[in-house]
Amino acid sequence: MITAQPGILLPIPQHARYLSFALGDVAQIAAALAALRELADGENTVVGFGQSLASALGAKIAGLKSLPQITAPGLSIEAAPEVLWLWLRGDDRGELLHRSRKITCALAPAFTLHDIVDAFKYAEGRDLSGFEDGTENPVGEAAIDAAIVGPDSPLAGSSFVATQRWRHNFDCFEALSQHAKDNAIGRRQCDNEELDDAPTCAHVKRTAQESFSPEAFVLRRSMPWAEGNDGGLLFVAFGHSFDAFEAQLKRMVGREDGVSDALFTFTQPVSGAYYWCPALKDGKLELAPLGVFPDR
Repeated sequence: MITAQPGILLPIPQHARYLSFALGDVAQIAAALAALRELADGENTVVGFGQSLASALGAKIAGLKSLPQITAPGLSIEAAPEVLWLWLRGDDRGELLHRSRKITCALAPAFTLHDIVDAFKYAEGRDLSGFEDGTENPVGEAAIDAAIVGPDSPLAGSSFVATQRWRHNFDCFEALSQHAKDNAIGRRQCDNEELDDAPTCAHVKRTAQESFSPEAFVLRRSMPWAEGNDGGLLFVAFGHSFDAFEAQLKRMVGREDGVSDALFTFTQPVSGAYYWCPALKDGKLELAPLGVFPDR
């Protein structure tokens, strides 16, 4: 039976840990992926593979590519290795630590740990700016349609995920008046009501998913992160392709009309990557599209 990794569609957990890996000993990839299939259930541990890994295996995943270079004034975005990405979900930070250590050990020497980001649910699901996050997320069947590849595709049940780590400038944000904050987002912070008279640069107007042609719906599963006194948002958007994410991103940076998203006045993406999240076959990661375990 083919199913999507269930963690993609589940609500945001209380805590999370995002791990990204670079390639190590290529000769050991098959053994490492066999170990990963036993450790990753797709619910508490969601798995994504990048273009660099597919290339190393000589595999072609239709729709998988590298994150395009974002060119806009003041932006400097580090590209991740785009090899292997794990989203560890849970309620206990200690358990996440031990799980990540176990998985990292099992993946060596084929994969080497590149980056770890610890994340958490803030308030009832807010960004660290205090605004609610993911208000326009599709739900139910609409969420499945947006995030999961349909049944008629050879990649049925899989998903594509765009990740970006955004770092907030809290001093800059806190210096804004409440009116300016609300206008930057396009919603009132106090009650999350959308502002009809928000400026064109308001984030809500830049990314209104139904305003694109075709409509650009993604399923956001973003979570706040913090290190010391720094923090921001780990933006995570699942789609049946990268098209909707790229349409939104182009508008945010002003490619369509020269108007940049007001978010850039107080927060910046500092890293990003694209990954393909395979389906589960009988409860295990379906790795046949990568040319691994095709007969299992």
